[in-house]
Amino acid sequence: MNSTKSLFSLAALFLLAIPLAGCGSIESAAQEDCTSIGWQIGSKGYEDCYRARVYERKLDYAPPPGDKPRPSML
Repeated sequence: MNSTKSLFSLAALFLLAIPLAGCGSIESAAQEDCTSIGWQIGSKGYEDCYRARVYERKLDYAPPPGDKPRPSML
């Protein structure tokens, strides 16, 4: 019985980890955006593009201004 619980827990953990494995970081996505439009890594234009894309992506994932966390109903 105990081994069944541990096997179930391991399977659940594995299934939850699969979608997260494909997620990249904000920085890697910004790098990909800038290189895909032709900027060379290390150039002035690339650095400007990279900083702007990181800033934009952080804004995309930030909560709206004035948003207050609500207590969970669980």
